[in-house]
Amino acid sequence: MTNLDELDRKILHEVQLNNQLTSAQLSEKVGLSPTSTQRRLNRLRRDKIIEGDVSIVSNEAVGRPMTMMVAVQLERERSDIIDHFKKSVRNEPTVMSAYYVTGDTDFVLIVAVRDMKEYEEFTRNFLYDNPDIKGFKTTVVMDRIKASFYVPPWDAT
Repeated sequence: MTNLDELDRKILHEVQLNNQLTSAQLSEKVGLSPTSTQRRLNRLRRDKIIEGDVSIVSNEAVGRPMTMMVAVQLERERSDIIDHFKKSVRNEPTVMSAYYVTGDTDFVLIVAVRDMKEYEEFTRNFLYDNPDIKGFKTTVVMDRIKASFYVPPWDAT
């Protein structure tokens, strides 16, 4: 774990709330000069504490109103199979997010599609055609209540 001081934590808090702040706006919020703030922000990005800057897009606005949560179980848990599946997930544009998890399921995928026909095509091409997949279960999302990557930038201890 990286040692973050109070100013780093303030910067992380502010950029998670709004990554469009100018250096001047951000520096005012955290109480540092724009140059010092920018230097810290660059270090946080370089050190991969900030992994990326994203915009949360409305699925409906871009023609992908259906969201599915897909629990995938692999046939066997071998490192080469897991690595291959991870790579295929990273390269699949229909998959918005993916998690390698414990329990009865090996992966949970969040998938955005235009309609049920597109989801069926995804299942046929991506899941059924993969011999390493033992099975999968789909949950249809009725309403997105919260969409965020916000992580509280402070220790809970």
